[in-house]
Amino acid sequence: MRWWLAVASLWLLVLLTIRDAEARNRSHNQDGETRKGKKKDGQGHRRTRAGHSKPYKIRLIPDPRIPVEPGENQGNILFLPYRSVQEQKSSYNVIPDLDLSLDFSGDSSVSSDPSEPVRPLTQEEIQRILWREEEEHREEEERQRKKDEARKKRRKQRKEQTEKQRKIVEERRQEEEEALREQVAKEEEELRKELEEERRRQEEEDRKQKEEAEREAREKERKLEEERREQEDNEREELLALAEKEQERQEEAEEERQEEAEEEEEVWLRGDVFKMLPEPEEPEEPDLVSVPIPGPPVVTVELKELETELEVEEAEEVEEAVEVEEEGEEREVVAGDRGGLPPGCDISDVTVTCENAKLTHFPPLSIPELKSLSLEGNNISGIPAEAFNGIPNLEWINLKKNKLTSAGIDANAFKVLKMLTRLYLDGNLLETIPSHLPTALQELKINENRLRGIEENSFQDLRNLVILELEGNLLSEGNLSPLAFTPLIQLSYLRLGRNYFRTIPQGLPSSLLELYLENNLIEEISETAFNQTSSLNVVSLRHNRLDETRIAPMAWINHRNLESIDLSHNELYLVPSYLPRSLLHLVLVGNKIERIPGYVFAHMAPGLEYLYLSFNKLDGEGVEPESFFGSYHSMVELCLDHNQLITVPSGINEMTNLHFLRLNNNMIRSIPDESICDLSHSGDSTLMALRLENNYIDPQKVSPSAFSCVLASSSVVLKPQKTK
Repeated sequence: MRWWLAVASLWLLVLLTIRDAEARNRSHNQDGETRKGKKKDGQGHRRTRAGHSKPYKIRLIPDPRIPVEPGENQGNILFLPYRSVQEQKSSYNVIPDLDLSLDFSGDSSVSSDPSEPVRPLTQEEIQRILWREEEEHREEEERQRKKDEARKKRRKQRKEQTEKQRKIVEERRQEEEEALREQVAKEEEELRKELEEERRRQEEEDRKQKEEAEREAREKERKLEEERREQEDNEREELLALAEKEQERQEEAEEERQEEAEEEEEVWLRGDVFKMLPEPEEPEEPDLVSVPIPGPPVVTVELKELETELEVEEAEEVEEAVEVEEEGEEREVVAGDRGGLPPGCDISDVTVTCENAKLTHFPPLSIPELKSLSLEGNNISGIPAEAFNGIPNLEWINLKKNKLTSAGIDANAFKVLKMLTRLYLDGNLLETIPSHLPTALQELKINENRLRGIEENSFQDLRNLVILELEGNLLSEGNLSPLAFTPLIQLSYLRLGRNYFRTIPQGLPSSLLELYLENNLIEEISETAFNQTSSLNVVSLRHNRLDETRIAPMAWINHRNLESIDLSHNELYLVPSYLPRSLLHLVLVGNKIERIPGYVFAHMAPGLEYLYLSFNKLDGEGVEPESFFGSYHSMVELCLDHNQLITVPSGINEMTNLHFLRLNNNMIRSIPDESICDLSHSGDSTLMALRLENNYIDPQKVSPSAFSCVLASSSVVLKPQKTK
């Protein structure tokens, strides 16, 4: 800008010099008329009658070589060559034929008369003009700078104020979250204590019931024994009384016989009186006739007769029992033949129970027809090779809560059990899977042991195994062979909870229907985790360390049979995207979920039916209008309790198949008329239960039409409410 002004000033100086020379030449040709009434001011400007200077006009002409005749209105006009301006057009943006007015305030005198000589601007005047322009430019820049500084200061103050308010809101939210977390932890602890107390109480009741049943059984057996003994005593007393009567009768008969001895000697020898055989025909001696036959043999004979009758009755009862067994009805085995059963054991039909009998060794049983054997709750530490030789037809063995070790079980112990289908080894000290398990095995439970690894051949030949439980051990992806489950071609149910897995185990069988991995350390689900399990229907991943960013988008979205997923008590902040298309049942209880993204359920067919989001951090902004899109016609149960909701989430009134809705323990303050029930479709509603207690709702301010879609008014729970 400055150099442009310098160049323009130089051009003006040149033009003024030329104009001055021309004016002098004209003055010699004029008649010498004097110029009166015209004065010059001290600054060189031409004054008018009013005393004001008349500014110069600058007009661009095509070329200085073209002569221009001065006219009437060309008083104070300076002609600049068009060529010069054209040469500087790109820099000065000069427009042709534009009249410019300049008001010079310098000391040089400029005449309005074209004939007068024009004094050019001095360097000082030009410099003064430039300085003035520069000063104005600096002042303008200073004003602009001050405005910018003031604007920045105001922006900074607003930003600081906003940051301060945000910090206050964040602190308040953190305090509320901490209070809610403490409350949830307290409630969970109370619930755990209640469940533990309930479990202990149930166990105590079961124990008491079992003891009561045993006591009643013993009491009944004792009563039966007393009745039997009393009956025997009564029979014995009757026999004694009968013997005494018979003896008295014999004594009377003896006296009569003595009186009639002389007349009828043969009466004393009649065999039908005591049911004795007649005496052989021998010579009779005189002293035998007078000796009476003693009475006690009569009693002995009667007792023998009664014992014979009892034996006959017992034999008949045994025969009847044998007949009942042949007909397929349950019978008790004769107590005299227990097949080597130790004390504390019971046998019934084809089942032997030796629970909590304080056994330290495997009992040597020899009951070939035995089908079930329970040795739970003993101190057995080993199983010898010949343990099952006498009971080869076993189908079910329960060895829970013993002290079995891998070294204590003989490698060939289970080889003879060709018909064994169920084997329970929970609560022992096993470190490896027992070898040579029967091929007919369908159910194997080794929970709560010390398994440190599963080798490639641990389940060799178990092609019929359907249920496998290995919870509560020391297993991880590092000690589980990827080929361990290969032989299990029919495995449908697998439990691996309470172990140390960080990822989904590899090599899961393709036949698997249900997988349980609760209480592990799982942090991610890769895209290939469930590639081989296309038939999977249920997956439980409760109490792990998953968050939504560590679940691969293609992990399970294309599974056609996966209907139930449990992701409770993980580290989720959002409802995971890319859930299976076939999902019906989703459990997300006890996470840190703050938002349900829009259209997260839109891709599911036929649609999500059960959604449990209790004990999370959903607030007023966490549920979008499109959050439940895709589940409006399929949702049956929706649990949003124990969150931070301040209003009823939008979209609930569009759920036409909803049966149960839980919104209790939130921060809801009002229930608008159509927030839950769509009045236009209230006649087709299926809502059976609605929970709204522990909010900030005033029941008196709730419109009756707000719950018009609930089938029964008694199913709406509104009390108690929190105080404001």
